[in-house]
Amino acid sequence: MAKKKEITVEEKLRALYDLQIIDSRIDEIRNVRGELPLEVEDLENEIEGMNVKLAQLNDDMAAFETAVKEHKNTIEEANELIAKYADKLNNVRNNREYNSIVKEEEFQKLEIELAEKKIREIKVQTEHKKETIAALTEQQADKQKHLDAKKSELDEIMKETEKEETALIEQSSVFEAKIEERLVKAYKRIRGSVKNGLAVVPVERGASGGSFFTIPPQVQMEIAARQKIITDEYSGRILVDAQLAEEEKENISKLIEKL
Repeated sequence: MAKKKEITVEEKLRALYDLQIIDSRIDEIRNVRGELPLEVEDLENEIEGMNVKLAQLNDDMAAFETAVKEHKNTIEEANELIAKYADKLNNVRNNREYNSIVKEEEFQKLEIELAEKKIREIKVQTEHKKETIAALTEQQADKQKHLDAKKSELDEIMKETEKEETALIEQSSVFEAKIEERLVKAYKRIRGSVKNGLAVVPVERGASGGSFFTIPPQVQMEIAARQKIITDEYSGRILVDAQLAEEEKENISKLIEKL
């Protein structure tokens, strides 16, 4: 692996501040999207959950239909047996045979009553399932409309910003490549732990950007000298002088215009 070209502290500071400007612009673009990607994902998951539930409900309906057919077959078979028992009763030879046929006939009548009861219960359950399916289908349609609107909104934003964001991400990698890995890691660590992701800030009115704590004049002179990397003792942010910041803002602004 080729060793990175050694650069001066000032060049490192410029590269770090350029990286900060680029990454802050990427943050702005993503903030425009806000919670939309998460909202779209949540809606998609919710609709998928509804699809699974509807599939289960439809499976239940199919099972009910099968069960009703089975119970109707039971009734039909029982009626056929009862008809046969009626013929047999006309030809009985003794009481024992008579009682046996009557018991079988009574058993089949009980089977019919039980099957009819089961069919009535299934019909009640079927109506309840139909109501649930209708309500869930309506909810799903509403969610789908909401999802379509959110997707359309997100797509519109993505069309406006995707090209710029992709180009900026590439530029971010370019500036990262100019800085040694140790500094890049420090930058990312600070960026992840401070407000607004600002890891590199200029000195403004004697204080670090976004801070009310005054920086001693001697330290301000050291920052302006650009001879070493200096961090704010209160926030941990890397500090650059105002002039360098203005120069790099102008340079990056021109770069972004070309993207």
